[in-house]
Amino acid sequence: MDIVQFLARGRRVLLALALLLPVFSAVAQVADTARHMAGIKEVELTDVEVAPQAVDTKGWLLLDQDVQQELNGAVHNLYNFKFDRADRQFRSLRRRYPEHPMAYFLMGLSTWWKILPTNMGTTQYDRTFFAYMDTATTKAKKLYDADKHNYEACFFLSAAYAFDARLHAERHDWRKATVSSKRSLEYLDKSKEANDLSPEFLFGQGLFNYYAVWIADEYPWLRPVLFFFPKGNRDAGISQLRTVGKTGFYTAIEARFFLMRILGSEREHEETAALNVARQLVAEFPDNSYFERNYAMLCFREGDWANCEQASKSILAKLNAGLPGYEGYSGRYATYFLGFLMQYRYHKLDAARDYYQRCIVFSETLANTSGGYYQGAAFNLGKLAEADTDLRSTKRYFQMVVAGGDRTAPSYKEASVWLKGHK
Repeated sequence: MDIVQFLARGRRVLLALALLLPVFSAVAQVADTARHMAGIKEVELTDVEVAPQAVDTKGWLLLDQDVQQELNGAVHNLYNFKFDRADRQFRSLRRRYPEHPMAYFLMGLSTWWKILPTNMGTTQYDRTFFAYMDTATTKAKKLYDADKHNYEACFFLSAAYAFDARLHAERHDWRKATVSSKRSLEYLDKSKEANDLSPEFLFGQGLFNYYAVWIADEYPWLRPVLFFFPKGNRDAGISQLRTVGKTGFYTAIEARFFLMRILGSEREHEETAALNVARQLVAEFPDNSYFERNYAMLCFREGDWANCEQASKSILAKLNAGLPGYEGYSGRYATYFLGFLMQYRYHKLDAARDYYQRCIVFSETLANTSGGYYQGAAFNLGKLAEADTDLRSTKRYFQMVVAGGDRTAPSYKEASVWLKGHK
């Protein structure tokens, strides 16, 4: 790897680190010193705790219990993908507090969750999303300029810039992503004096503690650069995310969402714990396609066939009904799981073929045919065709497996061997 490649890869991973810190939690962070590349100034994330009474929080909607009670239904609607209802409630908040950033940020967050279920593939909401986050930063900056100790303003500045950076990074606009990340970290640093005001602020600290260790382990070539960042703590990070998931308000669902992903990752191998989190999320937000498809996947991994089947059929029913967030990605998961169950659990081979073929259609429609469920569906169709001595179909499906498949997968190797013997 030459130095240009090193810096290019390092910039992206360091950007990921910067983005992990401030999403929702721009106030409480870890000790030590952090530096960012490309001229970003040194950011000292000192672990300073200030008693709540030492900070004037008058007018802070973030800590206002009445506002939390009012928005409880709106936040639930957001994560249950009832976007129209949630947005109406957020607009009502905007009418009453037109100069406050909260409503604009929440409407931007609502837009973010319209993008997420597409694996960030859709761009139709980008302009709206960036507009909401830009307005949130403008309103928050005005509050901050009026009072340099308005840490709530710093919270929204850091969070809004972080989300802005995240989407620019997804769109590979590294210049804009880096600029927004720099600004997010700067306001994160400014807000360090308000660390102990709310459990909400543990969210970013928990993410940093976990992912700082993860990045150092997964990218050992970056360790010399990561020397300039605070050290993470895996166990503390997971514990903090659990705490926020139980006691937070605005950040609770995001914390549980990350817990589900972290615990179910190859690194942690705690699928049972991840499944428990996913089950809770689906029970509370049954129409969130992202939660439901991850629940189905974790059930599949854990061999919970009955719940996997139920969730997969639910996904397809909601997709057919046109519910928000239920689209090709969710359909791809569900049809593969159902095809597998029809083939191996119920031995209903015609039904299995139908589901696998639908999985392939979903994958091709999404232009997502490199490995994964597409490769698995094509391989299983090939095996079914081979059992029927339909060599023409077997060859066709196995060619699909090797065309863009994962070369390390057993299905790729078996399909390759078969094709070599049937030229």
